[in-house]
Amino acid sequence: MQIEVKEKPRYAIAAAVQLPNVSDVEFEASLAELRDLAKTLGYKVIRSFMQKRSSFDFTGYLGVGKREEIRRFVNHEPDPDDVSREPSPHHGLGNGIAAEVADMAAGGEVEAVFVDHEISPSQARNLEKEVGCEVMDRTMVILEIFHRNARSRAAKAQVEIARLGYMAPRLREAAKLAGPQGRQRSGTGGRGAGESHTELDKRKIRDRIAELQKEIAAMEVERRTQRARRLGRQGNASVALVGYTNAGKSTLMRALTGSEVLVEDKLFATLDTTVRTLHPESLPRVLVSDTVGFIKNLPHGLVASFKTTLEEALDAALLLHVIDASDPGFERQLEVTDHVLAEIDAQDVPRLRVFNKIDHVGDAAAQAEREAALRASYPQCIVMSARRAEDVAVLHQAIVAFFQRDLVETELFLPWSAQQLRGEIFAYCEVLAENADDEGAFFRVRGEQGALDALRERIGAAPAGK
Repeated sequence: MQIEVKEKPRYAIAAAVQLPNVSDVEFEASLAELRDLAKTLGYKVIRSFMQKRSSFDFTGYLGVGKREEIRRFVNHEPDPDDVSREPSPHHGLGNGIAAEVADMAAGGEVEAVFVDHEISPSQARNLEKEVGCEVMDRTMVILEIFHRNARSRAAKAQVEIARLGYMAPRLREAAKLAGPQGRQRSGTGGRGAGESHTELDKRKIRDRIAELQKEIAAMEVERRTQRARRLGRQGNASVALVGYTNAGKSTLMRALTGSEVLVEDKLFATLDTTVRTLHPESLPRVLVSDTVGFIKNLPHGLVASFKTTLEEALDAALLLHVIDASDPGFERQLEVTDHVLAEIDAQDVPRLRVFNKIDHVGDAAAQAEREAALRASYPQCIVMSARRAEDVAVLHQAIVAFFQRDLVETELFLPWSAQQLRGEIFAYCEVLAENADDEGAFFRVRGEQGALDALRERIGAAPAGK
């Protein structure tokens, strides 16, 4: 008999400062996203601590009073100023706070504080010392998720560069905690005279980043060679799925291509680019690629590191901008995606807005109302559910129509000595007519100009009109 062993839950709290220029709606949406990021890492956020300030506290991000409040919560200490709540003799917390953590298992402790901004090394160190548990800012959380989910060699290298770049300025704080270990010493082994542990570590990080950048450059050459070979065969009939993380891109990818790609209800479930053929196949044959999801305040290091992955969007002839129709804050997602696409110079690539997950919007009447509102605001959009075959068929038709609008008709001549290429003509063109003479076969075809040019080079087409 096999006994299922459940993983012990890990508990955390979230902390966020609301600045004057941030609306309540935007603030809560960002905080909810941070909770989802924590969930993706395997943590359950049991309470959120929020504070309105004109600026972040230079010492510890939050104000002194709020940091003290967090420390008491983490250490199960009663609030001396909370006279409205009688402390329990069992846990020392007021009944109101105790109710918030009633689902914690016996002995469960808060292991981490998730901060909804990128904070300085000194702020993180001071906050960690004051509250008594690990502090992870938003950037660190995203980096850790990317680190866990990267699968390909390129993605792993890109993530490592971003993590090393994040770690480098934090070595000084680590040296402070290490005391004399971080001070200068005479040269021994591989360390130069007077070079500190911190300087040595920084040099190692710089060397490692340089090494990884060379690897990525080599992989990029290989990728471009493969892409050129692919385009030489069929032209640039490619579609890239872009959009906010967890908008349903991978589910849509599977529906459009009939492939088994990873589908998880997690942020950043997809990091590596996946390329599949649109199914059923069309003329021209269309390639569909899935890309890493976007998110508010995506660390610049990750935008730069993942530019190779996001360049699928640059290479594509059409972008499918996938948006979660069930999210009341979808307009914020639109802004984030537009901003990231502009950062990678993909803002001018033709785009089709696809509002997915309409089936998550209440009953049929609510769905119809939301669809009508979306179509009124975005007349050229498609509103659908990736789980409904009829909706996928409509999107499939729209994709094919986009690529067929520029098809051209021409004649190809295939000599009898090159009949082994006959299959490629039928694979990349629509054959309208065929006749033959003593020298070979003549095909009247319709196809994409790039594919036709590539075929002419391969089979030596006869002059027009022959």
